[in-house]
Amino acid sequence: MPATDTAVRREITVKATPERAFEVFAARLDSWWPRSYSIGPTDLAEAVIEPRAGGRWLERGTDGAECVWGEVRAYDPPRRLTLTWAIGGDWQPDAHASEIDVTFEPAGGETRVTLVHSGLERHTAADALRASIGGEGGWSGLLAAYAQRVSEG
Repeated sequence: MPATDTAVRREITVKATPERAFEVFAARLDSWWPRSYSIGPTDLAEAVIEPRAGGRWLERGTDGAECVWGEVRAYDPPRRLTLTWAIGGDWQPDAHASEIDVTFEPAGGETRVTLVHSGLERHTAADALRASIGGEGGWSGLLAAYAQRVSEG
């Protein structure tokens, strides 16, 4: 890996088919996304990935207001989900976007879920963002919450 590569890579294996793994990640995002992981002005009521390329990835606040986190670039169940991330290291909407690519591969009766968040250098406060999403409270913790939800059925 080149020294200039700033991507955050995480992988987890879940006890589910790729179809179920994809469905829980994308269609049921709200069931595992932490309520405290919100950038809107009010409490998070719902986290949503609209199920189509060109759709939005967003939060709805308890007041009904929407705060867009990014865009859906690829929605290819049960293989791949690609999203843009338009939130800077200051946890505010950012004019610049990085990319999150999530793949779901069969692995002996389970599914290997690989997440690569790349292009972080484009963001405001990029170093802070990379440190945050690369830490335990970032993608590692989020994937652990996701895996827990998958295992609960």
